[in-house]
Amino acid sequence: MNLVKIIPCLDIKEGRVVKGVKFVNLRDARDPVEAAQAYCREGADELVFLDIFATVENRKTRLEWVKRVVDVVTVPFAVGGGIGSIEDMEALIKLGVDKVSINTSAVKKPELITEAAQKFGREKLVVAIDGRKNPPGSNLPRLEVVIKSGTESTGMDIVDWAKRVEALGAGEILLTSKDADGTKEGYDLEMTRAAAEAVSIPVTASGGAGKLEHLYQAITEGKAAAVLAASIFHFGEISIPEAKRYLKERGIPVNI
Repeated sequence: MNLVKIIPCLDIKEGRVVKGVKFVNLRDARDPVEAAQAYCREGADELVFLDIFATVENRKTRLEWVKRVVDVVTVPFAVGGGIGSIEDMEALIKLGVDKVSINTSAVKKPELITEAAQKFGREKLVVAIDGRKNPPGSNLPRLEVVIKSGTESTGMDIVDWAKRVEALGAGEILLTSKDADGTKEGYDLEMTRAAAEAVSIPVTASGGAGKLEHLYQAITEGKAAAVLAASIFHFGEISIPEAKRYLKERGIPVNI
């Protein structure tokens, strides 16, 4: 097994880190610069910055917010939200961002994945997939891709889409369960495993971390290559060193 990454996520609204439940009821968590500095000190393997209202508000990522964080991060840094073109990606990479993450724009314009992979290298391209579970008889896939911060149904099956984004050139997948997001009841292991087993690129589990055991389950049962979390880190419930010690004690290879 490769080293498993622990990745704090900065969901940004109006220049502040926020956290909600199932993509709604957002509450203020902290200043993004202060958070980024703290997580780098604590040993985060990467940081993800998501301008969560960019797509919904039909605007691009706020570069001034990104710049403030780029200036202080000392680990690989990925940015998503409102990225709809090669030019948008170029602007972020010029700022010093290590990876760009596309979600809604990848669904709307799949050829963007290939263009980006060819121009920047697939190692710089993350395709984020937001998913939800549908009940039997809904005439929708059980595991369905949703876009625009979970507000729009696509009718697409998560496993099919994961395979396609890999074939198109994505370097990794960031998979978030809308149903589990912010609940602290655990990652959606079925969804994570289904995607992870369907592709050979790394899949990061996101949505639902509430205790140390959830991180372990996402890796062992969900087959995730990395675990992303927000609430538990932002509100001081679990520290990154604590998470890494816990995983290491249970035989998971982590960078201490």
